[in-house]
Amino acid sequence: MTAYNQIGIVGAGRVAQALALALTQHSVRRPLLWTRSPDKARAVAHAVAAPRLNDLASGCDVIAIAVSDDALEAVAADLAAALPARAAPFVFHVSGASGAAILDPLRDVGALTAAIHPAMTFTGDARSEVERMARARFAITGSSPQASDAARQIVGLLGGIAVDIKEERRPLYHAALCHASNHLVTVMTGASHALTAAGVDDPAALLAPLVRAALENSLERGFAALSGPLLRGDDQTVAGHLAALTAHCPDLLPAYRAMALATLDELGRREPSRLRRALDSTAAVP
Repeated sequence: MTAYNQIGIVGAGRVAQALALALTQHSVRRPLLWTRSPDKARAVAHAVAAPRLNDLASGCDVIAIAVSDDALEAVAADLAAALPARAAPFVFHVSGASGAAILDPLRDVGALTAAIHPAMTFTGDARSEVERMARARFAITGSSPQASDAARQIVGLLGGIAVDIKEERRPLYHAALCHASNHLVTVMTGASHALTAAGVDDPAALLAPLVRAALENSLERGFAALSGPLLRGDDQTVAGHLAALTAHCPDLLPAYRAMALATLDELGRREPSRLRRALDSTAAVP
């Protein structure tokens, strides 16, 4: 069932492209897309490039802002200035770190405003990302109960599940997601570098079964899924890790130490132990 007459999208990046594809079936007219680079706007399938931001402001009943975090405030101000008098579209952004307050210039001129953040990663494959959004959670923060209801409707059209996040907790929410997903990429890259230094030709193939099992176990069992030398208190094994990293992969040493200490903290071993002293020591850092 079509929900809207015209949907507008500001931006032409990965999230904008996925939204254009996912929402086109819910708009009587093909979504309008505007970005500061006309060539990028014309390259987005399933959308019509809008010559001006004013075209979105005057012709759309729903507008999604899918730009970088740093550009969001300026885009909101420009869009607010372009909105016709008495216009009341629903405007949302897809940033994880910000809530609805950053869109207050739009709210002040009559728009319903909200933040709708899909808790997933986007790599540029719009079709697969539309499928992933249909199984994802979306963090919503509305500027009013009516705006929150409008946000839930959008999430429903995308096939997702809405999760309410308070305005003041958005940075904490986003930090948690970045810690889980972005830092995982860094951890995997560091492990791959160390395996390459150890003589492994295909680190990804070696790591894949182990890491997938660890991820699935941690999601099912939480911290109870932990295994390995830190859990067992194997001081000599960890000391051997530190010595090997110092000799062959020193760039990984600070991250290894930090994650090991965080693991000990979660285990509750905050007393000065040989294991903690070895990890706290800077003697092995080049």
